[in-house]
Amino acid sequence: MAFGGFDKQGAGGHTVSEINMIPLIDVMLVLLVIFMITAPMMTHAVKIDLPKASSIPQRPEQPPIALSIDADGGIFWNRDAIDRDECRRRLTEIAQSPEQPELHVRADQNVPYRFVAETLADAAKAGVTRIGFVSEPEKP
Repeated sequence: MAFGGFDKQGAGGHTVSEINMIPLIDVMLVLLVIFMITAPMMTHAVKIDLPKASSIPQRPEQPPIALSIDADGGIFWNRDAIDRDECRRRLTEIAQSPEQPELHVRADQNVPYRFVAETLADAAKAGVTRIGFVSEPEKP
């Protein structure tokens, strides 16, 4: 398809063989101006006064306590076998410490849930708040 002029010469006029680029350039420049105006507004949309941080080093956390329950319901405190009364006493002791360590509960997969529930109830009664469960990831 050829583009022709609006002159009335008819077949004697010449045809334009290229596309007029001026409107395309105008549209691109308008888009460029719009993006240049809106881009700074997007990065500074919310003004926040951030608090100043002090460079005081934090105290190192206490190592976590491993509370293990074997398949027979036996309780181990960091690999030391203890009975339920000793476990309650130690849980109360760590709950009252100012820097409460994490309690990592490791239960054998064959242990009856009753033993795990009793141990968790003892920890809750003592006031232990930092409890985590340890498991192994499934192998594909």
